[in-house]
Amino acid sequence: MENARTRLDWVDMAKGLSIFLVVIMYCASSVGEDTGQTGFLHWTIAFAMPFRMPEFFLLSGLFLSQVITRPWRAYADRRVVHYFYFYALWAIIHIVFKEALVGRDPLGAAGSLAWAIISPYGVLWFIYMLGVMGLVAKFLFDTRAPHWAVLAVAAILQMANIHTGSYLIDQFAAYFVYFYAGYALAPHIFKLADWAMDHVALALGALAAWAVINAVMVFSPGFVMDPVHIHMGWGALPGLHLILALAGSMAVVMSAALLVRLPWMNWLRWMGSKSLVIYVAFVLPMGIARIALLRFGIEEPNLVSLVTMIAAIGAPLLLWWLVQKLGFGKFLFERPAWAHLPGTARGTKPAGIPAE
Repeated sequence: MENARTRLDWVDMAKGLSIFLVVIMYCASSVGEDTGQTGFLHWTIAFAMPFRMPEFFLLSGLFLSQVITRPWRAYADRRVVHYFYFYALWAIIHIVFKEALVGRDPLGAAGSLAWAIISPYGVLWFIYMLGVMGLVAKFLFDTRAPHWAVLAVAAILQMANIHTGSYLIDQFAAYFVYFYAGYALAPHIFKLADWAMDHVALALGALAAWAVINAVMVFSPGFVMDPVHIHMGWGALPGLHLILALAGSMAVVMSAALLVRLPWMNWLRWMGSKSLVIYVAFVLPMGIARIALLRFGIEEPNLVSLVTMIAAIGAPLLLWWLVQKLGFGKFLFERPAWAHLPGTARGTKPAGIPAE
């Protein structure tokens, strides 16, 4: 029987699957925009559309109960400042590189930096929203709001398909229900992972049934495959979209629980443990690789997508490895002492939380 550590490793495995889906989505859309063609990554991400980002938010809320009871300063350092530090750092890097250096528009870069304070910037919006959601969750905890009421309101917000023009508000409404579900339903989610580990045949059967239903809902009438934007069929309907997102998130949990049993899949678990490293740094190498391939006249969408995906995942991990070897630049992936709130623990991580 797997030990306790193995039964937590599935979280990193799930984050490995998650970061793969995120990178695939951006690679597919960027290659599609430049070539006007679709490739196999488009079909992969189309299947994952209902749950691609919801499950990432759900996983991010799993260990919230282990920190949410802390005093505000300690909690904010762990769950708010932590994310805002990496958001601010990498937003500056992205904007300066893309707009000030490559685009040669320092005034435009300055404007983007200012706007990034109140509106999540680019792919980093996920990191920004984790900080915001962490703040809201702590406030709700301190006001003793019942889980069922928060989940009900959050579900209504998701189904309302809100479009205010504020990216911050719209994304919060669309995804907070999943983040909070990860927190509120964590005991049940861990039980599901344990069940999948102990009942492999039944878990595989459940996953097969889910895959068929998910595919039918995505590729049903109304589905549109566009090089940049993909539109689901029936799965886009309010309510049904929420159900598919939660079902898909549970499917990722079960899949990760099964994969962690396979020693030859440890690379995916390790990659999941470095999901933040990949997330903050994959955009620039992705863009460089794509542009280089197209300038060399390579336009076959499947080849460009595959090479771009490899570069987008490999380059951040290579940079992380170099930083560890050289001992310089650790601030890129680890918060330095000055970036902690006064009086909080620095550089420590509670035991038993491999993927918080």
